Amino acid sequence: MVKRVLDTGWLAARSTEVEVNGVDLTTTQPPTTQPNSPWIKALVPGTVLGTLVKNKLVPDPFYGLENESIIDIADSGREHYTFWFFTTFECKLSNNQHVDLNFRAINYSAEVYLNGHKEVLPKGMFRRHSIDITDILHPDGQNLLAVLVYPPDHPGRIPHKGGQGGDHEIGKDVAAQYVEGWDWMTPIRDRNTGIWDEVSITVTGPVKIVDPHLASSFFDGYKRVYLHSTAEFVNKSAWVAECSLNIQVSTELEDRTFLIEHLETHHVSISPGANIHYTFPQLYFYKPDLWWPNGMGKQHLYNVEITVDVKGYGESDTWSHHFGFRKIESHIDSATGGRLFKVNGQPIFIRGGNWILSDGLLRLSKERYKTDIRFHADMHFNMMRCWGGGLAERPEFYHYCDLYGLLVWQEFWITGDCDGRGDPVSNPDGPLDHDLFLLCARDTVKLLRNHPSLALWVGGNEQVPPPDINSALKTDLQLHPYYMNSNNSGTSAVTPMINDPSQYLDGTRVYIQGSMWDGFADGKGDFTDGPYEIQNPEDFFKPDYYKYGFNPEVGNVGMPVAATIRATMPPEGWQIPLFKKLSNGYIEEVPNPIWTYHKYIAYSKPGKVHDQILLYGTPKDLDDFCLKAQLVNYIQYRALLEGYTSHMWSKYTGVLIWKTQNPWTGLRGQFYDHLHDQTAGFYGCRSAAEPIHVQLNLATYSIEVANTTSEELSNVAIEASVWDLEGECPYYKTSEKLTVPPKKTISTFEMEYLKSKNPKPVYFLLLKLYDAFDYRIYSRNFYWLHLTGGDYKLLEPFRERRPPLKITSLTFIKGSTYEMRMHIQNTSEKPDSNTLLYRNNFIRTNGSCDESDSSESISLLDGEKHEISLYEKIRRNFSREHNKARVSEVNGTGKGVAFFLHFSVHASKKEHKNGEDTRVLPVHYSDNYFSLVPGEVMTVTISFEVPPGVTPRVTLHGWNHHDGHTIL
Repeated sequence: MVKRVLDTGWLAARSTEVEVNGVDLTTTQPPTTQPNSPWIKALVPGTVLGTLVKNKLVPDPFYGLENESIIDIADSGREHYTFWFFTTFECKLSNNQHVDLNFRAINYSAEVYLNGHKEVLPKGMFRRHSIDITDILHPDGQNLLAVLVYPPDHPGRIPHKGGQGGDHEIGKDVAAQYVEGWDWMTPIRDRNTGIWDEVSITVTGPVKIVDPHLASSFFDGYKRVYLHSTAEFVNKSAWVAECSLNIQVSTELEDRTFLIEHLETHHVSISPGANIHYTFPQLYFYKPDLWWPNGMGKQHLYNVEITVDVKGYGESDTWSHHFGFRKIESHIDSATGGRLFKVNGQPIFIRGGNWILSDGLLRLSKERYKTDIRFHADMHFNMMRCWGGGLAERPEFYHYCDLYGLLVWQEFWITGDCDGRGDPVSNPDGPLDHDLFLLCARDTVKLLRNHPSLALWVGGNEQVPPPDINSALKTDLQLHPYYMNSNNSGTSAVTPMINDPSQYLDGTRVYIQGSMWDGFADGKGDFTDGPYEIQNPEDFFKPDYYKYGFNPEVGNVGMPVAATIRATMPPEGWQIPLFKKLSNGYIEEVPNPIWTYHKYIAYSKPGKVHDQILLYGTPKDLDDFCLKAQLVNYIQYRALLEGYTSHMWSKYTGVLIWKTQNPWTGLRGQFYDHLHDQTAGFYGCRSAAEPIHVQLNLATYSIEVANTTSEELSNVAIEASVWDLEGECPYYKTSEKLTVPPKKTISTFEMEYLKSKNPKPVYFLLLKLYDAFDYRIYSRNFYWLHLTGGDYKLLEPFRERRPPLKITSLTFIKGSTYEMRMHIQNTSEKPDSNTLLYRNNFIRTNGSCDESDSSESISLLDGEKHEISLYEKIRRNFSREHNKARVSEVNGTGKGVAFFLHFSVHASKKEHKNGEDTRVLPVHYSDNYFSLVPGEVMTVTISFEVPPGVTPRVTLHGWNHHDGHTIL
């Protein structure tokens, strides 16, 4: 098969401004871009609103209050957002070739005109369309294509006060429901009308391959493995096709060489115009490399290729897909009542997030998806939940989840607010066309089912589909008998297959009817998820914090950095909230109108949680407010995940945070903003969710060790040191040697500094879990704490105590790619002590994950050895390119902790406008928002791409290094 994606050269025009019809457009009167022409350059894939924004015909709806100046479809009528899209393409066919025009998704219906011929594409946002255009291509190869796209039938109206899903009318269609607005999102004015996914033409011979299905079965403790595969073959010719069906399985070795594991050929005859489903004989593998989720092992992928050769023609079509051998199971855990997941027989404690979509205007790209998914893997997450009000996510999303090891919970397009609940109560019968919903659901299953990252199907968010749809989905997605028995992976006898599993629509993954049923929340559909607000950090650890075993949604704050506010809002949006004191002693934050529009969530909960930003003192300006918000972000999200991990398996089986990111410039529930800059909450999660982790229980002040891996951790010890604001170490303790069982959180000793004489009102605690034999660090965790009933206001004068730093940077440049290793040392004098604080020179760095899985953990004894070994490691990948080494020393004004250090990357400019955003984004950091005690060393990896002609500048800031230092 030859595939060509049609993603360039498109034009668009509003249908009411085009005076000719589709036949004329694609024959005698193609569009022009002459002056006064209604035609503009179009964004395909994309939406009408995305095209209008690109051409600056409407303002950026994500900037300030500009969305309010864009007319809503409820006021303009559907015609205003009914658009023509036009392009040309070249295609010449040889004898017996056939060509299809493919639309992977359109919202919501369309008329397609090609060279004067018309085809109507039926309704539904989540379905594929394929048109055989063999007989209507122009003989000269030049073809004209026009597509008239209609908005959803029921775009709805936005109530004055907004609301969850607007007036819920969008729920009558099979479409994304977030577009009418939510408590985290403003309305999308065109309701995402457009050709929002890939358009392509595919050329095949007389026989075409359609929707192969791959499945695997495991026996003898995963030593004996079988690959099952079924595909549809369509004979488009007028004669019997004598076919050789080939299946090949290979694995990629180093240096882009491939090892062929299996190659088999089978012969079939296909009648003229017939469709057949052919199941290949199962292929046997002995001890194949398995696919594991993030934190459990490598994400090994095989390449499965199916080809069909036709006698007298040759190769007619080919299909290939990456496939991971893995078995995923889940059941309701008797100990906790939560749903417990197993992968390859190993239980996995779920720590992940809720995913909406990458961009609210559906400006989707492989590059953006790659960054999004890698960010989640960098946080050590192992699951993402694709929320029912968003998308059936695209194959590119799943491709990167496969590569980075993120399990995916995929919901269908049902939400409580639009499908039976909400205010006012919405229609409980779901979309008007139930058959259309099921057609889209079945097509989505076929599109995504071969991805190992796909973990389960769920009927909807906080609601179940209508009974007939729910019953049909249960039937369609019933498990194959093999996957119902969780013990068969250990049997030694050959287990006969009752029907080949690849003959099922799926058959390998469980279907759950709704997000709060069957082991999630209370399991009965009651609103027992949440909460979605600021918390007292110690509450996350308390046994009564959450009653149920698996929380599918728990939310919190998400203020970005000040540069993002300036980049996404006019100056009137830079005003920080007013702090209004209430009669009960609590503070109510009163944000400016732009923050309110962008769904800001406060850092206080009057009556329950005192303002967490004011704990650091009243912020002076936007920069001060946002920096203090990052301190709170870090504490909140680290405590959230550590609290759940503290009760791993004894109380909880998993938690998903609402939510990980924003598909627009929102101000709540995010670990990185829409511009791809991380908040400090990102690194709080990264710390808390590491597979082996040492932590402080904020409710009991006992020190705990969490081992979420499958291996016992033996001969380890804990070092706990307290540091005051003067740079002294008044408390130091190491544990005896410990053994930590796999999949277990244990409590060790109490951190007793608070019981000492005259504990300081504000202090730092550094925990290290290390190998008692070679002092290798498994986990490092740094806290800033205050006495009960106190606050952090003493950190304000501490900003002027600037400790000295030494920063050794190694920079490797390959084209536009920068790879940096920053070796940062707090050169403050250590206090005189007989303690073992020299161990602070040992660190462990987790390499940033990448598709090649080439990162290595590095343990170092001193800076010099580290720099030499690290240089050698990087040099192999950048041997012919430019590299730089640099040492920067920052003089200090006093010894002590270098607190809350963070890097950023900017474009170097001699002159830039006031308020101009010079950041280079995205950037991947192995750590950020970190602190160093006297004498301590840390290595941070930084990688990024720079735009053409840009020279990057890397700076380091910190709480007590607020002036910033240029490193590169």
